[in-house]
Amino acid sequence: MSELAAARQRYAELIGKRERISTPRLLAALAAVPRENFLARGPWRIKREMARDYRLTPDADPIHLYDDVLVAIDARRKLDTGLPSLWAHFIDVLDIGAKARVVQIGCGLGYFSAVLSEMVGPKGNVTAIECDAKLAKRAAANLRAWRNVEVIDGDGVSDIGGPADVIIVHAGFSHPHPRWLDALRPKGRLLVPLTQRDREGTVIRILRKGRGFEADAVRQIRIFPGQGRGATALDDRVADWWERASALAPLRFRRLEQGLPFD
Repeated sequence: MSELAAARQRYAELIGKRERISTPRLLAALAAVPRENFLARGPWRIKREMARDYRLTPDADPIHLYDDVLVAIDARRKLDTGLPSLWAHFIDVLDIGAKARVVQIGCGLGYFSAVLSEMVGPKGNVTAIECDAKLAKRAAANLRAWRNVEVIDGDGVSDIGGPADVIIVHAGFSHPHPRWLDALRPKGRLLVPLTQRDREGTVIRILRKGRGFEADAVRQIRIFPGQGRGATALDDRVADWWERASALAPLRFRRLEQGLPFD
């Protein structure tokens, strides 16, 4: 085993232990996917979850990427790759099986798209959607080797390509979009960060159950806002309502009205 392959294996084990990951396919994917292939050439600006400032890696050795760190995609916009442990935790709670159809909204440069691709296998597929045309183009190039991934330059709302077993949103919104709920297959799962204008909020998991849905809170988060996320005080109140309600108990509903659940 090469030094870099050994570093990937340690990285997967670190994340698995830190987040108590229960999905072996996820750990195998983290150990298999080369993170450096989804970033510009180093050195890289990296930071840990609670750090305020980036630090520059001493050189372009990819081994620096196999730690639980954020890597800047665009430091000026505060746009980073997802924190590996955080998104591994979110993927783990979605119980993604082989052959699943996964829709990923906000794929960035495609790293987690490749992880999801490895998890669903050749008989599954991943639709990776990115609203930033330049990022979408780079993601498509990065993902050429993963033949069960389709990259779409889009907003993740107008078209997600049909029914899905899992929809995972990598950006903050004030409420779940009705089209995401409509697209869920029976027992389908949606994971979406519901955030306010300060980018802070709660990640909500929604399960389709019979004719309705059940939502619960997964974890607090601070994340880049999604395209089309509202920018008014009312939008903030809607996101806050979801956060409070889903934290108390599983929230059951049949449909949405003005962004809020209705039975």
